[in-house]
Amino acid sequence: MATSNLFHQIPQPFHFPTACTIFRPPVSIRQYPSVRGKTKKHRKWRIKLSLVEQSRPKSLEQLAAFLYDDLPHLFDDKGIDKTAYDERVFFRDPITKHDNLSGYLFNISLLKTLFTPKFHLHWVKPTGAYEITTRWTMVMKFTLLPWKPELVFTGTSLMGVNPHNGKFCSHLDFWDSLNNNDYFSVEGLWDVFRQLRIYKTPDLESPKYQILKRTTSYEVRQYDPFLVVETNGDKLSGNTGFNDVAGYIFGKNSTTEKIPMTTPVFTEAIDPELSKVSIQIVLPSDKQTKSLPNPNQETVSVRKVEGGIAAVIKFSGKPTEDVVLEKEKILRSNIIKDGLKPKPGCLLARYNDPGRTWNFIMRNEVLIWLDDFSLD
Repeated sequence: MATSNLFHQIPQPFHFPTACTIFRPPVSIRQYPSVRGKTKKHRKWRIKLSLVEQSRPKSLEQLAAFLYDDLPHLFDDKGIDKTAYDERVFFRDPITKHDNLSGYLFNISLLKTLFTPKFHLHWVKPTGAYEITTRWTMVMKFTLLPWKPELVFTGTSLMGVNPHNGKFCSHLDFWDSLNNNDYFSVEGLWDVFRQLRIYKTPDLESPKYQILKRTTSYEVRQYDPFLVVETNGDKLSGNTGFNDVAGYIFGKNSTTEKIPMTTPVFTEAIDPELSKVSIQIVLPSDKQTKSLPNPNQETVSVRKVEGGIAAVIKFSGKPTEDVVLEKEKILRSNIIKDGLKPKPGCLLARYNDPGRTWNFIMRNEVLIWLDDFSLD
């Protein structure tokens, strides 16, 4: 990640190759309305060239294509092609830095050993002379802790190219969740530690989603379609109707079929006043609408949720109505502030059995569907 005057932070006698001094703030900062106002603050990230910027060479597109193929192997057994990197490649994120290839590879190996990361590459773009920007999501489980907390980081990487040998000579990471991406970022260290807290998530199937972006206060997720059995509820934090939908999966249906339990239980409000509420249980992903038994009760129905993009805020504790409404208000305010377009209504996701789970380790989420979202 970029920092205040990088030249002052690089150990001597190490020097960037000429092209590795052409860095700007990442694409997300230049283009996203939500962070465009931070541009002046982050101008210190820029390292100005002594050369006049030239039009990027044709080989830059070939290097971008190479990264598309190579980076998905960052943490698997194949690994990245280390021959594509300069021996003096400089790496920096908010809490880590290395100034040679061996340190760069050691950092990858350490993350692989401690966290079993899952890396998803969203896109790769040439963004300047001798500069390529990538956008990614990385989800990691810290296996050394008994509860194996999940850490999520999303952001962009600026990859500098040495024009003399065509190899990558620098790699700067910017996390979406931070205002200060300078090394060493106390905010970055706190961002890691606060994700180590204990959440109890049952070992049950959940709707599948991909985390596209994680900000300081919420995640943006792309949900796959999923099926729910639902009936009318009374309020977002309420349990009215739960016995009816639970009865359906426990065999109170036209074929007395018992269907495996999943998580979470959703309550959804579809109106701006959050007054028209339904309660839902997600059905297993191997079920199809046509093959499911009919509910015994007219007030219970099976429905396909088309999925889509949602902003999500996670919290622990007992999800009382006041707490849920406050979380919805905070989430909606933040996504509007960031230039996103929320739809009316929201969902409360409750992952735990309240009678068997301590309040402080309960996993709850408020979701708001979005009308539009782009990772450009």
